[in-house]
Amino acid sequence: MAERHIVAMGGGGFLMEGAASLLDAYVLSLADRPDPRVCYLGTAMGDTPADIVAFYRAFPLERADASHLGLFDRDGRDPRDHLLAQDVIYVGGGNTVNMLAVWRAHGVDVALREAWEAGVVLCGMSAGSLCWFEAGVTDSYGPLRPLHDGLGLLPGSHCPHYDGEAERRPTYRRAIADGLPPGIAADDCCALHFAGTELVEVVASRPDARAYRVEPGPLGAVETPIAARFLGA
Repeated sequence: MAERHIVAMGGGGFLMEGAASLLDAYVLSLADRPDPRVCYLGTAMGDTPADIVAFYRAFPLERADASHLGLFDRDGRDPRDHLLAQDVIYVGGGNTVNMLAVWRAHGVDVALREAWEAGVVLCGMSAGSLCWFEAGVTDSYGPLRPLHDGLGLLPGSHCPHYDGEAERRPTYRRAIADGLPPGIAADDCCALHFAGTELVEVVASRPDARAYRVEPGPLGAVETPIAARFLGA
């Protein structure tokens, strides 16, 4: 089996930090080739043109062989064929629940698992971070609430934007205490690098960004910080 990589960003990348994001550079380094084929999936924001333009600005020809796969205005490409031909698949933020529903309608959920098993690097921020796990918390319905039907490539649960939105931390901790599978939270500008299903490194584009293991305890959720390697050092 090919080496499998997922980089789950609590927040950051070109959509939050601009074209010079250190997290994006880290992801490209995992592709291990000078001109990686990178495909952007902007489904969670309805394939918003502004985000697609920002993607191409962040991944110009001298940096990558960039493409995007739109699912709201389909062209003649087969999504599975296109995704399996990539070195990196980059998933943007937005509405996780809607994104998962559209992916499942078009078979993209199955294609992403195939791509991962074939060695394509999967990454993303916010919705593009949460989607890889079994469960988590989402604002897809408005108020934050648990999500139980992620893709399940990674076990357990996840919470992005842990320090970026005031209600994320308390909502995730309550959900864990109430029975949501234990998992890992990530601050904005922090990314979790999984090889297979094992967390092998936490990296950050901001010196104080961290990740946290969150598990149930006798008096509620127990939070254990995980130090991150600052990529700007």
